[in-house]
Amino acid sequence: MQDVVLATGNMGKLAEFRQLLAPLNMNIRPQSEFNTGSVEETGLTFVENAILKARHAARISGLPALADDSGLEVDALNGAPGIYSSRFSGENASDADNIEKLLKDLDGLPTEKRTARFQCLLVYLRHADDPTPIICQGTWEGYILEETIGNNGFGYDPVFFVPEMHCASAELEPVEKNKRSHRAKAMKQLMEKLKTA
Repeated sequence: MQDVVLATGNMGKLAEFRQLLAPLNMNIRPQSEFNTGSVEETGLTFVENAILKARHAARISGLPALADDSGLEVDALNGAPGIYSSRFSGENASDADNIEKLLKDLDGLPTEKRTARFQCLLVYLRHADDPTPIICQGTWEGYILEETIGNNGFGYDPVFFVPEMHCASAELEPVEKNKRSHRAKAMKQLMEKLKTA
C-alpha cells in the first residue's frame, strides 16, 4: 500500500478522498501528520493553487502528494467566489458565513439566473520536484437555492441544487455524492491516469 499525503486540513475532503481512492490501495494521510502548515494560495487559478499545495506537502512529507483546489463559480457573480470560495466572506470564514454572503449577493434573483457550478482541479505529484504533475478537472453544474437544505456534505452543499437529482447536494448521501460530484469526476480521471502512470 502506497502512502500519499493529502494537502488539506479539511477533514470532510480527507474522508471523501479516502473513500474515492480506496480501490487504488493508497494510504491517504493528511498533511497534519507531518506538521505541514498550509501554504499561501497565491495562484490566480484553481490549478495554480493545487500545484502550490501539492509541492508544499510533498516537500515536507517526502511522499507523493495529492492536492485539490475547488470552489463554486456563480454566473451572476462573474464566476465568484471561485478560488476564494473558502474565504468568500473573509479570512477564517465559516461555511455558514460564506453561504450567508452568497445568498445576500444573489437576493432577489430568479432561479434561471442562479446558475452555478462546482469546479475541482486535482493535482498528483510523484515527488516535490515532479515536472509533469497529473492534472485532472471535474465540473458539477447546478443552481444556487434561496435557502439552505440538508445536513450532509460541507461548504456550499446546502445551497447547491443538483438538477438531475432534484435536491440539494447536502441532501445526498455521501456514497451518492461521491458518484456525481465535481471531485468524483476529477477523481475518476485521476484513477484512470494513475493506473497507467
